Amino acid sequence: MSGEVPGGNRDLTPITLEHTSVTPWVYNQLSRTKWDERNPCIGCGALAGVARVCPEVRNFASLAGDDAIRDDVLESLNTVERHRFVPRRAIPNAYENRPLSIGWGQTISQPYIVAMMTDLLQPQPDDVVLEVGTGSGYQAAILSGLVAHVYTIEIIEGLAEQGGERLQRLGFENVSTRLGDGYFGWEEHAPFDSIIVTAAATHVPPPLIEQLKAGGRMVIPVGSQFATQWLLLIEKDDDGGIVARQIMPVRFVPLTGER
Repeated sequence: MSGEVPGGNRDLTPITLEHTSVTPWVYNQLSRTKWDERNPCIGCGALAGVARVCPEVRNFASLAGDDAIRDDVLESLNTVERHRFVPRRAIPNAYENRPLSIGWGQTISQPYIVAMMTDLLQPQPDDVVLEVGTGSGYQAAILSGLVAHVYTIEIIEGLAEQGGERLQRLGFENVSTRLGDGYFGWEEHAPFDSIIVTAAATHVPPPLIEQLKAGGRMVIPVGSQFATQWLLLIEKDDDGGIVARQIMPVRFVPLTGER
């Protein structure tokens, strides 16, 4: 799963925005936390509320000119403890609004990008969602509390094993994971109410369009690794017609696999 600091805002003019850091008090609290294998971040749970994550996301959304992100999406960000989805060395930085390395050349997306992409899906309690790019499992965990079921695919074997084990251990029972090439979707469980892709494709994969339910939404970054990438919102109407909108410039690692 991979997302970078966005390079623009809703008026589609590419700009650079510095990430909004957590308060020094929160950073110091996390930095002082003693590591314990039985409780990976003692005290972090008490810091996982609205006072930490939501203001960072709301502030960054305001700077980027975004409309208000749904309260249930923000609540999910506050419920899911991000420090449990990053490597041990990154725990002190887990609640900063920026991407963090998770190994294998991949990143966990910054909370703002996770919030925006989730919000664009307009998730509903009965929805079945496909995620392409499990990564650490963080995006699937955020969606877990908002929809009926999440199917998530990861092409990197180490991440697929690690992410699947983590999601199971943390109790996200309505998330199913598998190793595979997400370009081709997960046909056995299609059609999906919405699809989210967490790596940049050079084009929108046709199998994902086919597996998107009529009336459904797909959020996907499109573009090459060394050129401007755009976060696209794709909507399929009741007749199967497709409408795509550019939301904002972004920077993601490339979608890999055989085409």
